[in-house]
Amino acid sequence: MRIVVNGAEKEIPRSLTIAELLEYFQVEMPNYVSVVLNGEFVRREEFNNVKVSEGDEIEWMYFMGGGGYAFA
Repeated sequence: MRIVVNGAEKEIPRSLTIAELLEYFQVEMPNYVSVVLNGEFVRREEFNNVKVSEGDEIEWMYFMGGGGYAFA
């Protein structure tokens, strides 16, 4: 299945939840990452329920002091 992660096309074996996706891509400090799925923020308590689908666009980022953010 193809998805777009932080602007880059990626291949994943099947539909994964957001939590599984963070683990699959070995995202550092997953407890501090914010996730945007198709332009909408995903609430942290939904990470185990929301699944990605073919063609979805996912951004994960870390918010930093001073109002800035950094992409993971």
